[in-house]
Amino acid sequence: MVEMVSDETYLSYRKLLCYLHDIEFIYILPMDGNRAQDGIDFRYRFGYENGYSRDQIKKYLDVRPCSIFEMMVALAFDAEEHIMDDDSYGNRTGQWFWTMVVSLGLGRMDDTHFNKRYVDQIIDDFLNRNYESNGKGGLFTVQNPPMDMRDAEIWYQFMWYLNEILEI
Repeated sequence: MVEMVSDETYLSYRKLLCYLHDIEFIYILPMDGNRAQDGIDFRYRFGYENGYSRDQIKKYLDVRPCSIFEMMVALAFDAEEHIMDDDSYGNRTGQWFWTMVVSLGLGRMDDTHFNKRYVDQIIDDFLNRNYESNGKGGLFTVQNPPMDMRDAEIWYQFMWYLNEILEI
């Protein structure tokens, strides 16, 4: 899945991405359970597209709860495939993913600068919704959100972000 969001042309973020893959996505708002389920479902899609049977996926890939990385990749992929698909722009799955990384405050955490304690604090703040009311420190930063982003499920946060950047 790493290759879907990072080509490592300039900087490698493998340490960060692998670390995010090791952290369980724990959610406070019940509707964010949909994001966790999307991450699990994406394992199956990824497995099928790479030639694995359902039984192999269940045995080797679906062995733990959804990770933060899986949730973010699934959200980026769903956004591109179901909402923002436009051949004139190409595949922007990576763009949506890295938007989340930057909003979290992890954009500088390439392999050279990776700091586990810093990442742990950022992720702890994200999971506990201890970020700014405009979403900064969470997955999406919105200049004028219709409500405190900490009280909104991730899907709505993303829709508000898209509305803002598309000026809808």
